[in-house]
Amino acid sequence: MGFLSLLEVASMPILQVLIISILGAFMATDYLNLLPTASRKSLNKIVFMVFTPSLMFASLAETVTFQDLIAWWFMPINVGLTFLFGGILGWIAVKILKPKPHLEGLIIATCSSGNLGNLMLIVVPAICSEEGSPFGNHKACSSVALSYASFSMALGGFFIWTYTYQLIRSSSMKYKALQAAEEISKLPNNDLESDEKTHLLEGEVQEHVAILVPSTRPTEEYTEENQAMPQVSASKLEKENVSFWGNIIVVLHQLLEELLAPPTLSAIVGFFFGAIPWLKNLIIGESAPLRVIQDSIKLLGGGTIPCITLILGGNLTQGTMTQLFDVAQEECSVLFLWTYLVACLSLTVWSTIFMWTLS
Repeated sequence: MGFLSLLEVASMPILQVLIISILGAFMATDYLNLLPTASRKSLNKIVFMVFTPSLMFASLAETVTFQDLIAWWFMPINVGLTFLFGGILGWIAVKILKPKPHLEGLIIATCSSGNLGNLMLIVVPAICSEEGSPFGNHKACSSVALSYASFSMALGGFFIWTYTYQLIRSSSMKYKALQAAEEISKLPNNDLESDEKTHLLEGEVQEHVAILVPSTRPTEEYTEENQAMPQVSASKLEKENVSFWGNIIVVLHQLLEELLAPPTLSAIVGFFFGAIPWLKNLIIGESAPLRVIQDSIKLLGGGTIPCITLILGGNLTQGTMTQLFDVAQEECSVLFLWTYLVACLSLTVWSTIFMWTLS
C-alpha cells in the first residue's frame, strides 16, 4: 500500500474531529448562539458526570478481559512516564516563562496530560473502518482497537481526574485568592495616613517591644520563665506533629474524593466486570439476563464523543476542565487550539509512518 494512500487513511479520523469542532465553534458564535457559555458549562458537567463514565464502563466491561490486563502491564508504566516527564517539562517551562501564579498549574497540567484524552478513542477504531487499512479484518481490528483505546483512556482518565484535576483546582483556588486580594485592595482605607509599609513598620516595632519586655522583668520571674520553656517547646512539637498528621489525613481524603470521581470510578467498575467472567455474563451477550443495562449504558456513552468534540470547538474562548472551576479559560483554549492544530499534522504523519512500517 502506497504512502499517500496510508496518509489518506490516517487523515480521515482527524478530519472528522476537525469538522465537528468547527461546527461546535460555529454553534457557539453570536450568530447562532446555540452553545452559549452557560449551555457549554452545563453540557460539560453532564459529560463529566454521565456520558464519559458510561462510555468508559461500556467499553471496558465489553472488550477488556483479565488476560488483557496482564498482557498490557506496560501501559500503566507508559502513561505514568508520560505524566512524569510531561510534568517535569511543564515545571521547567513555568520556571523559565514565569507566568501568573494561577496559570502555573494549567501549564504543568497541559504539558503532562496534553497527549491523553478521548481523541484516541475516535482515531484508532476509525482507522480500522477505512478502506485500505493494513490491520486486516475490520471487525476484529475495531474490537481490539476499542479495547486498547479504552484501557489507555481509562489509565489516562485516572491520572487526569486525580493529578490534573488537582492542579486545575489548586489554580482555581489561587485565582480566587488573587481576586479576593484585589477586591480588598480596592476598598477605601480608613486610615489615610497609613499604608502597607506603615503597618509593617508598626508590626516590627511591636515585635521589638515584645522581645525587649522580658528583659525588664525581675530575675526570679525570668528564671521561672526559662524553666517553663521546655514545656512550651514540647507542647509546640506536639502541635506540629498533630498538624503534620492532620495534613496527611486531608491529602488522603482529597485523593479518595478524586478517586471516587465518576470517570475514575466507572473505569474501576468496568475493569471488575471485564475481568470477572460471571459478572461479565450478567450484562454482556445476547443471552445475558441484564443486557438491557449494558445497552442503556452504551446508549448514554454514545453521546460522549460528539458532545466532547462540540464542546471542544465551542470552547475556543474557554477551556474544558478549566470551565468547571472558572479559571484560565481563555489561556486553556489557546493551548488546546495550538495542540489540536499541531496534532492534525503530527498525528496524521505519525499514524501514516506507523502503518507504513506494518504494510
